[in-house]
Amino acid sequence: MNPLTPCDVPADSAIGREVVEAAYFRDSYRAPLSRGDLGIVPVYAAIFGHSPLVVKLLLVARNAVAGLAGLEVPAVRDVMRFQLREPYGVGDKIGPWPIFAIDAAEIVAGRDNKHLDFRVSVLKATDQDGRASVTVSTVCSTHNLAGKIYLFFVVPFHRFGVQALISRAVAARRL
Repeated sequence: MNPLTPCDVPADSAIGREVVEAAYFRDSYRAPLSRGDLGIVPVYAAIFGHSPLVVKLLLVARNAVAGLAGLEVPAVRDVMRFQLREPYGVGDKIGPWPIFAIDAAEIVAGRDNKHLDFRVSVLKATDQDGRASVTVSTVCSTHNLAGKIYLFFVVPFHRFGVQALISRAVAARRL
């Protein structure tokens, strides 16, 4: 059974409705959070801090090519070794990505580049019946044709990868 539910980017996300609505690409997946006591940093780490080696190597290869094209990319060490620490604040890096917003319920990380800007939001919520969930949203705004071409090739891998990371975190009971 797949624990994920595709959904809209939550209206209360710090990404902002205007950015979400203007985005060239966006996706969002909600999963049950059986460990509602977890803080937002451990929730983020439970998902993105356990990437399989093949995913890390693909990201390193992608970054090598992007770096040759003059784009800002994370350091190899930041991709290969997720180091959890607290506290985090805006401007700090969580894994390989700078934080744009953080509070008790949400982390928004990402990067701005000349071809596109992207944001990844990890948002905890509790519904009216007291059930906790986590929603992982990605929003990309392109600046030029290079950004659109990049997304054409990356989006299928992105969708598969994000869903797999969340599903693995749920199955491993990290969430």
